[in-house]
Amino acid sequence: MARRTRAREVALQVLYQDDLNPRHNPADDDKFIQGRLQGEELVQFTTSLVAGVRRNRGELDALLSKTADHWSLERMAATDRNVLRLGAFEILYFETPGRVAINEAVELAKRFGTRQSAQFVNGILDRLLADHEKQ
Repeated sequence: MARRTRAREVALQVLYQDDLNPRHNPADDDKFIQGRLQGEELVQFTTSLVAGVRRNRGELDALLSKTADHWSLERMAATDRNVLRLGAFEILYFETPGRVAINEAVELAKRFGTRQSAQFVNGILDRLLADHEKQ
């Protein structure tokens, strides 16, 4: 498994924890990330993804809600919602090429979501990327 793919998995786990247990101590996340990943570069990559999603969560959620026709974020499975946040953050704010961000998000959805998650995530992020590239 590619190193950054593993880093994204760890970022997803932290974001999922944020979503389902908002009262948890974010300081514990640093220990979790360092315990799961080897190498300062991967730890920094993961930490920057998590911090970026947290910092931009309101805007990400608004864009995802607008892009996901007939789906509110609250109705989405928590895993799908957080994969979408992570993918959207990489598309909009990170140096990751859009298609790479979508492919990585789809792989996360396949691994952690339901049978329909990958197609669902792909559709929404593909639409988000198209809208973003028009701007």
